[in-house]
Amino acid sequence: MTVPAPGLPARVRIHEVGARDGLQNEKAAVPTAVKAEFIHRLAAAGLTTIEATSFVHPKWVPQLADAEELFPLLGDVRAALPVLVPNERGLDRALALGATRIAVFGSATETFAARNLNRTVAESLAMFEPVVARAKQGEAHVRGYLSMCFGDPWEGPVPVLQVVRVAKALLDLGCDELSLGDTIGVATPGHVRELLAGLNEAGVTTDRIGVHFHDTYGQALANTLAALQHGVTTVDASAGGLGGCPYAKSATGNLATEDLVWMLDGLGIETGVDLAALTATSVWMAEQLGRPSPSRTVRALSHKE
Repeated sequence: MTVPAPGLPARVRIHEVGARDGLQNEKAAVPTAVKAEFIHRLAAAGLTTIEATSFVHPKWVPQLADAEELFPLLGDVRAALPVLVPNERGLDRALALGATRIAVFGSATETFAARNLNRTVAESLAMFEPVVARAKQGEAHVRGYLSMCFGDPWEGPVPVLQVVRVAKALLDLGCDELSLGDTIGVATPGHVRELLAGLNEAGVTTDRIGVHFHDTYGQALANTLAALQHGVTTVDASAGGLGGCPYAKSATGNLATEDLVWMLDGLGIETGVDLAALTATSVWMAEQLGRPSPSRTVRALSHKE
């Protein structure tokens, strides 16, 4: 039953990360053709933004070593296809294949920056500066991911002002939008509202903010609802709940796209996503990976069938 609630947006754009963030931590290599089929099926289900891959060195993320082979297979996909790039070399590879949406991945904490990027926060921002500048010169859209926005497994709770400082720095580089990452899934709704308010007070408008929640403690949907109540209209999610983070072992799966769509459908919020087609896609992908989907909605709907 659709029962709208007051104070929520009429439409939400889902930034689908299953093909990149969802698969990057899989130990067994997923064939390039399977990844391409996955993305085609996600687009057919109505997702309009699908993060395709990452142009990182194969040594760091072996699962995504086939970026050059995969991206040309997606020319007929009717969706925006952002790709993650860590540095100028990655940007060169992405631009050479015609990528028009780029993402960089920063950290709000020093420890994670050191472990993930082998740099300080300041050094990582300096590394991103020419990447963002060159991407913008080429008229690419640039997203800035900011991880560890709520808690860090080594440093503990992350102060709001610390996150705001790094978030503003990313936007000052020229990023078009910012994705706030709860990398280890420790956020709760009050913390989400406090961070969003802190960003607004610092001059960051809500229309430039997306949210990226992990479901470690079962809080991803509650946190998403808090963000929607604040006016956020971009939500990251992963089909079938795939994903984690290879550099933070306590990070469990992303918010499942199906669970998100079920909630949004019930609230009467438009997404353009066909839940039945999306569920079928995640069931298919789970079969390719040889294990059931962790998404509660996928399990409920597939058991019904």
